[in-house]
Amino acid sequence: MSLFRADYLADNIYDITGEALARRGIRLLLADLDNTLVPYGVPLPDEGLRAWRDELKEHGVTLFILSNNRHESRPRIFAQALDVPYIGHAGKPKTPSFFAAMEQMGVGPAQTAIIGDQIFTDVLGGNRAGVATILVRPIRLAGNPGRYLRYAVEVPFRLLSRGGERL
Repeated sequence: MSLFRADYLADNIYDITGEALARRGIRLLLADLDNTLVPYGVPLPDEGLRAWRDELKEHGVTLFILSNNRHESRPRIFAQALDVPYIGHAGKPKTPSFFAAMEQMGVGPAQTAIIGDQIFTDVLGGNRAGVATILVRPIRLAGNPGRYLRYAVEVPFRLLSRGGERL
């Protein structure tokens, strides 16, 4: 297994259902915030995201934001508005925040997945922590040339993940 290969692929978060996760024994879904749950700069969750969170919850899956955002207020305000737990400035792909989230929620790696848009933070960190990894397409790249470069470097690893199962 490559540390840079996702276990599962999806076009976006809305392709992932609570039923599909629960069927695989997942009870905790760690989620990257920016460009995974919402585009960069979107300050608050919309009704579609709230409905998705509720659908996960109906199947016994807790949504938990795990964000690398360096501004403490960004993930805190968003998570509070969505009424979900969070860890900001998570330091992905380092694993301590993954284990802290699992400990906080009382689950282990076999019951946890991470969903994110980046190979070198979300997928690598999830694989290092021993949790299931779900790679989604980034919502929007516009506005930051650095994002284009970062995603371009990930292309070979995204191709490796194509062999991953679709949820």
